[in-house]
Amino acid sequence: MACLGLYCGKTLLFKNGSTEIYGECGVCPRGQRTNAQKYCQPCTESPELYDWLYLGFMAMLPLVLHWFFIEWYSGKKSSSALFQHITALFECSMAAIITLLVSDPVGVLYIRSCRVLMLSDWYTMLYNPSPDYVTTVHCTHEAVYPLYTIVFIYYAFCLVFMMLLRPLLVKKIACGLGKSDRFKSIYAALYFFPILTVLQAVGGGLLYYAFPYIILVLSLVTLAVYMSASEIENCYDLLVRKKRLIVLFSHWLLHAYGIISISRVDKLEQDLPLLALVPTPALFYLFTAKFTEPSRILSEGANGH
Repeated sequence: MACLGLYCGKTLLFKNGSTEIYGECGVCPRGQRTNAQKYCQPCTESPELYDWLYLGFMAMLPLVLHWFFIEWYSGKKSSSALFQHITALFECSMAAIITLLVSDPVGVLYIRSCRVLMLSDWYTMLYNPSPDYVTTVHCTHEAVYPLYTIVFIYYAFCLVFMMLLRPLLVKKIACGLGKSDRFKSIYAALYFFPILTVLQAVGGGLLYYAFPYIILVLSLVTLAVYMSASEIENCYDLLVRKKRLIVLFSHWLLHAYGIISISRVDKLEQDLPLLALVPTPALFYLFTAKFTEPSRILSEGANGH
């Protein structure tokens, strides 16, 4: 009987030498996906560079949000912000390491995966066939194993580590904040983790293909907003505070991450020169900021120029 459906396959039940017995057409077990002949095959390939970059992007999201809300609620005079930033980095790093250790193969910082072939690989639940237009054959499985579920595992560990470590740290060192403000960054995480989870569940496939462009656009916009809000108009304004340099270099790293993700470094000698474009947005802003200063525009308008 022919195996219908894009993601339905026959599972190997018994193998003895050259003799192989397969079951009926249906859903493949976890860690397997169908091949061109409609047989379920184990995922034994190593993730590509682009796959690791995608996982890195999904791992960065909670960390960046942690840092944003810590900075937002800590206040300018709070001495606890730095320790909270370091703690958030430690939480996400430990969560990432443990996630890799508990993934197959267990106990090593390595994962085996199935190759992503098309966008529909992320949404196999939409391709369950109905041979007689009445009965549905459910073949929903993780065709992109483990790129879909490993993100949920990572978020769960991030949440666990945050709840174990952050409240104790904040209670001990957040002396510059009021009692009602100390835990606001933690409360914010309790909101954005469910949002990130739903985002991965619904839009994981779209994010997989769009994340390099999302990184570039958001990093450019946030850098421009930060430099404008901080009234940075020349190189001296950047150098007067170390925090501004840290923000600038962080955005440069994000620019480089996005460029590498887009190019995938398929041709090293052609793609690496693209990294020279990383400082371009900041330099362009510094060179043109004096021409767009509101006070100058208003004064020239008043003078009739």
